[in-house]
Amino acid sequence: MPRTSFEELLEAGVHFGHLKRKWNPAMAPYIFMERNGIHIIDLHKTIVKIEEAASALKQIAKSGRKILFVATKKQAKDIVDEEIQKINMPYVTERWPGGMLTNFPTIRKSVKKMTAIDKMEQDGTFNNLAKRERLQIMRQRAKLEKNFGSVADLTRLPAAIFVVDVMKEYIAVREAKRLNIPVFAIVDTNSDPREIDFPIPANDDASKSIAHIIGILSKAIQEGLDERKVEKEKDAPAKEKKGAEKKERGEGRRTRARKGSPEGKKDEGGEDEKPARPARPRRKVAEAKTGQADASDTGTSAPAGTKNEPVAEDKSEKETKE
Repeated sequence: MPRTSFEELLEAGVHFGHLKRKWNPAMAPYIFMERNGIHIIDLHKTIVKIEEAASALKQIAKSGRKILFVATKKQAKDIVDEEIQKINMPYVTERWPGGMLTNFPTIRKSVKKMTAIDKMEQDGTFNNLAKRERLQIMRQRAKLEKNFGSVADLTRLPAAIFVVDVMKEYIAVREAKRLNIPVFAIVDTNSDPREIDFPIPANDDASKSIAHIIGILSKAIQEGLDERKVEKEKDAPAKEKKGAEKKERGEGRRTRARKGSPEGKKDEGGEDEKPARPARPRRKVAEAKTGQADASDTGTSAPAGTKNEPVAEDKSEKETKE
């Protein structure tokens, strides 16, 4: 069943585009006709693109990843704030901070600073400060809350971003393209859909049109979150069984190792049955023995003062000759 109908889009004014002189030729496949100098968007193609974007966002939400919504236009601020808070997704409705994606660690420092101020209020250290210092910290806290309060739960880069106006949020689109983050966007007749992964040709100036499209996408995201919750509940008992089986296996292995370990093999007196290692001969004694053996083999005389039988035999032979 389609998520929206032709009549609903027509009532919301989704089909109205910009003036003919402001159009982008890349939007020609999505333009139905021209009337009174204004381009009319083909709503049949809009329905198809909404279905594609909704199914893709549903799968991202089902996987447990975050989707960042960007809408700093006056017509879209309140709509995004109301709809996206219900599904607990991060969003940016104030000024887009440069480097929000490409310099994400610096943005996280600002968020951590905001949480540190909150801890100071809870711990009571905030009351020990002077009145002027407290006022300065509270002003800083309010500024951080305004810019980064809706992104406080975004601990890592989002899996995708949704942009309401591509022309106004071109910095966000460029950062996402640099990091290979898929971009979902409402594309009007004055925008370039080639830079968007999931373009939705629609009117991005009328509040009714923006509210209708964001409402459809937020419902798709909520469906993905509900399915993820159901799957977790189903997998919970299976995981508990696996954990219990692993514990039983581990205990069985431990008991077997204890029974067959050499520590348990002891005699009645409590002493180990390991045989004693033989003592190694000293190095000096071994060298002396090898020296004496070499001297006897070569026939050299021993040093003076030592008794040696071969030397005495040589002296007796000399006396007999004389």
